[in-house]
Amino acid sequence: MSERKRILVVEDNDFVRMQITKFLQDEGYETVESTDGSEALKQISNNIDFAIVDVRMEPVNGFEFLRIIRGDGIKTPVILVTGDDNPDILSESAKLGVAAVLKKPVQKDRLIKTVSRTLGVEKK
Repeated sequence: MSERKRILVVEDNDFVRMQITKFLQDEGYETVESTDGSEALKQISNNIDFAIVDVRMEPVNGFEFLRIIRGDGIKTPVILVTGDDNPDILSESAKLGVAAVLKKPVQKDRLIKTVSRTLGVEKK
């Protein structure tokens, strides 16, 4: 990777956040962590190339986070992660221009392939 990409990981579950962060760091990505959407809103403009965001969080959930950043003109690619099987998540994600929706538990190979494809980064 010529330049390290900064990825914001927004997840209120400590274990899941640490796991996703480790997967990304193992592949050479720089990560920034946030425990909720409200905190993430303060970090999104700090040279973030990509965001991985949990759908179900308080006080600002993943969809609210997306609506706010898109409303502010921030086009940072976003992957949503969820443990929920609700089909409305996919339709709402499509409306907000989400790059992908990954089901928890997040599988490393699928995460890395999705991030690489979205960023246009070739992985060996």
